[in-house]
Amino acid sequence: MTDESFKEEILVNVTSSEVRAALLENGVLQEVYVERSARRGLISNIYKGRVSRVLPGMQAAFVDIGLDRTGFLHVSDIATPTATGNGENLPNIKDLVREGENIMVQVAKDPLGNKGARLTTFVTLPSRHLVLTPHSTTVGVSARIDDEQERERLRSMVERLLEAEGQSCGAIVRTVAEGCSEDTILADLRYALKLWELVQQRCRDGKAKSLIHEDLSLPLRVLRDLVSTDVERILVDSQADFIAMQEFIDTYLPGTRTALERYERRRPIFDLHGIEDEIRKSLDRSISLKSGGYIIFDQTESMTTVDVNTGAYVGHRNLEETIYRTNLEAAVAIARQLRLRNLGGIIIIDFIDMLEEDHRNNVLQVLENSLARDHARHQISPLSPLGLVEMTRKRTRESLQHILTNDCHSCSGRGFVLSAETVCFEIFREIIRQSRQFEFSEALVLAHEEVIGLLLDEQAGSLAELEAQSGKSIRLQTESLYLQDQFDVVLM
Repeated sequence: MTDESFKEEILVNVTSSEVRAALLENGVLQEVYVERSARRGLISNIYKGRVSRVLPGMQAAFVDIGLDRTGFLHVSDIATPTATGNGENLPNIKDLVREGENIMVQVAKDPLGNKGARLTTFVTLPSRHLVLTPHSTTVGVSARIDDEQERERLRSMVERLLEAEGQSCGAIVRTVAEGCSEDTILADLRYALKLWELVQQRCRDGKAKSLIHEDLSLPLRVLRDLVSTDVERILVDSQADFIAMQEFIDTYLPGTRTALERYERRRPIFDLHGIEDEIRKSLDRSISLKSGGYIIFDQTESMTTVDVNTGAYVGHRNLEETIYRTNLEAAVAIARQLRLRNLGGIIIIDFIDMLEEDHRNNVLQVLENSLARDHARHQISPLSPLGLVEMTRKRTRESLQHILTNDCHSCSGRGFVLSAETVCFEIFREIIRQSRQFEFSEALVLAHEEVIGLLLDEQAGSLAELEAQSGKSIRLQTESLYLQDQFDVVLM
């Protein structure tokens, strides 16, 4: 299947407390991005930090950037004249940083679980067509640009432009730069250089342990990072964000063929293509295959394990053929679920054992092809002697499960339930859905005490805003027998 057969669509759902974006390929949900106003991601944010501890034995330091947990800075992530950023020629960290000194750092990985943010001083500033790397002099080109002549054209062009601007920094040319003119690249480069000057100025003048540069909001990051020639249209259900996105397109994406549209239908935007149902299914431990087989996902701190089973599928020929067909279908489903669940780190896949080498090679090839359009960098190893597929997928932000769920207190953390915050947003969406379909004067919300408490406290403003928008009165009632993720909306 060629890239031309893929047609992408992006849906953006905006509320006062949460923004979600969904990437669909040929009408099938592939990736979900969630950003909550109370817990915005930190990746690419730049801070003026203060070194709190230096650990020579670990070749690392802890840096206070004003968050609950200090960030972790390894010596390989500290820019020096001899550093390469690949772990070679590492000096002693005591020669680079001292306790109590201020340092500019950028978040490379969000805090995950009990771990603080992973930090780096190799600052990168992404723009539409390239990523500026102020502490490097190398110009790289995205591996997704296959044409060698185009790669060389872009590399030499950016090198020449950097020299003409009197800059001794480097850059990474992004995939969307393929075929772009020199004027387009130059405008992008000058924008990134001005931003770098501003960041340096803010770092000089700002206080320690403070944010000096924040990445774009999710709707604008969608435009910057996800829009390509394959994206046919973007639907957004917020007028304010539609205007901001249109201004961004006019400024940074002139001539783009992607159609930006304001979604104004009464049906909630994430009800299109069954997105809400797909998100719910992505939180399940088990995924059913059309053939009758199923896949089990177990996510832990250290790794994710994936187990493939034939289930009720018995096939029509022999056992080897049954296993082969199940594994082929599973490979496609696993690739999609890795993207949808945003699973990262070490991933071990236990396909059903296959006797024929051709079958094993074909299943691996299908897995690789299915991940070809993944925005996260990944690496797949051949089958191990135990018949396992070992792979890694770059983990930068939290998985969908970590964002949307909490550990279940009823089962001592062995499972999970939707967090009270997520249930609140589910309730808001249900009230909006009901108000567009039925006539009523008052809605009674029955829910767990944790959910009701959150609605009366942190989400009270959003609840009042919803009452004003819908013109309906909303009453709350605690139900002691309800679990945290159970609720009912009764129309009065």
